[in-house]
Amino acid sequence: MIVSQMVSNSVGVDIAKSSFDLVHHEAGEFKHFQYTPAGIAQCIAWLGTLKPSLVLMESTGGYELPLLNEFLSNSISAAVINPKRIRDFAKAKGRLAKTDKIDAAIIAEFAATFQPPPQTELAELSIKLKGLAARRRQLVEMRTQEKNRKEHARDKSIAKSIEVIIAALNREIAKIDKQIKSDLDQSPKLKQTSRLLQSMLGIGNHTAMMLACQLPELGALNRRQIAALVGLAPINRDSGQFRGKRMIGGGRVHVRRLLYMPTLVAIQHNPQIKAHYDRLVDKGKRKMVAVTAAMKKRLVILNSMAANEIAWNQNYA
Repeated sequence: MIVSQMVSNSVGVDIAKSSFDLVHHEAGEFKHFQYTPAGIAQCIAWLGTLKPSLVLMESTGGYELPLLNEFLSNSISAAVINPKRIRDFAKAKGRLAKTDKIDAAIIAEFAATFQPPPQTELAELSIKLKGLAARRRQLVEMRTQEKNRKEHARDKSIAKSIEVIIAALNREIAKIDKQIKSDLDQSPKLKQTSRLLQSMLGIGNHTAMMLACQLPELGALNRRQIAALVGLAPINRDSGQFRGKRMIGGGRVHVRRLLYMPTLVAIQHNPQIKAHYDRLVDKGKRKMVAVTAAMKKRLVILNSMAANEIAWNQNYA
């Protein structure tokens, strides 16, 4: 949402592996620091003199997390933004040139214009669990690839080699599953959320654990926000008299994939979800559209269960 008056005391940060650059939006002042403990300390000292309303940085695959943690630990208002939003903002402004300084300035201008909310805390455990879930997905994908190769292996020695790799991947996946369960047990909130999710028909232990890892926002957002976050909120595509098809997209595709198979099971065995699905099909909706709507309904119900700390019951239909 664009506000009527820009807040200029914002700082944009462009982060690389070994260094990072900052631009103060109000003064246009530029600073370059090494991504080392000494460099971070110098940056915090400089920000202490500015007292910025917000320090904004892009998500950079994890490089931003140590810096974000230091900012929050020193009571500096900071947040992380999806880099696509920054790129779209730069294109809209006609800023096609790209340097570290220009990128930091664009991020600072975005912060001043849109005023995204600062993060209140950096949940280290949540970040670790997301990392474990991502690693598990990678291992599962590698295992699938090896299984596919085995189907076409004609040579016995090659097939044996593939079997060895599959066995190793199975062991690593089991280790990660054990680690995820152990880490979830360290967080009473996440452990409770996982337990509540399993009370819904069609949500097993694995799905509940993965949802707790990959969607820690469950229960903290409203129904529209959680649907948009996962990419299950239909997007309008209208112009003039043209009325395009509503489509979903964006968001956390891994969570959508996680919900897909349990939703198919729920359509068969969960009376409330089945009734919702059948009602849409009877109205002429395509089956895939009805499945997507059932996924959204399940997500909204799970979000409500987590928010109210109440197990599944028929009143959620």
